[in-house]
Amino acid sequence: MGKKRIIQKTKEELLAETEKVEQALKKEVKTKAFHKIIDGKVYVSTSYNNTKITLTDINGNVLAWSSAGSIGFKGTKKATPWAASRVAEVIAGAAQKFGIEKIQILVKGIGSGRESAIRSLGNKGFNITSIVDVTPIPHNGCRPRKARRV
Repeated sequence: MGKKRIIQKTKEELLAETEKVEQALKKEVKTKAFHKIIDGKVYVSTSYNNTKITLTDINGNVLAWSSAGSIGFKGTKKATPWAASRVAEVIAGAAQKFGIEKIQILVKGIGSGRESAIRSLGNKGFNITSIVDVTPIPHNGCRPRKARRV
């Protein structure tokens, strides 16, 4: 089969990549609320490929959202716990701009970024009232095919 070559990035490439992620984190989040919102819900959706976090008010109106792909992560890096914590930091900044103090966290999916997203939201100083797992679970599934007659 021959030798396998591992491509290693230079320090300049690594620095450029981290600067790109930092700039994406500093992007301004547009605020469309005119009054201060105290309570909010945070939906964390994790999969094997990406992590998406949505910030809503109590009624479910979306205030801000972010994902690992929108921040600047590409490929398999989007599904890492580090990327999930960076996405949670972006959402935490948006929530602080809205004046949100108490949040409910609803987690969906089976990705590796579930816990790190929750931890980084907790570290930002929010009062977390509840953490609920809303991952869909099939109960009995679809109707099976009919038996094959030979």
